[in-house]
Amino acid sequence: MTAAAPSPALSIALITDHDVADVVALWQECGLTRPWNDPTTDIALARRGPNSAVLVGRDGGALVATAMVGHDGHRGWVYYVAVDPGRQGKGLGRTIMMAAEDWLREAGVPKLQLLVRRENAKAGAFYQSLGFEESTSVMFAKWLDGREATW
Repeated sequence: MTAAAPSPALSIALITDHDVADVVALWQECGLTRPWNDPTTDIALARRGPNSAVLVGRDGGALVATAMVGHDGHRGWVYYVAVDPGRQGKGLGRTIMMAAEDWLREAGVPKLQLLVRRENAKAGAFYQSLGFEESTSVMFAKWLDGREATW
């Protein structure tokens, strides 16, 4: 068994108002945004209550990683995991995911789930490397504002 590589030292904190534009820009650069989901609205919703948060990771002063995390009391969810493309492959994704897992553990949440688009094999391989397994559950979705399905 080989020793694990040391984890990069990221400074992890909750998003601030000042961070929102940089976070949205990072998500766009990483290809995480979709026309039907306004990222600024998603951030505001996550910041509204105690069961969700947006974590940001800084290397020095630069915002280089994010994860949106939330829970329903039993299942935790993570979204918008992003690492600056120029810094990917250096353990920053693992570090921000560890922070999301820690946030959920502190909330007493026993299970973490996430969604990955089927065409995103790179993300699927990343999450498998962290110990995630593909679920046999089928996801159903419905827009509550009457929009047509976008998937």
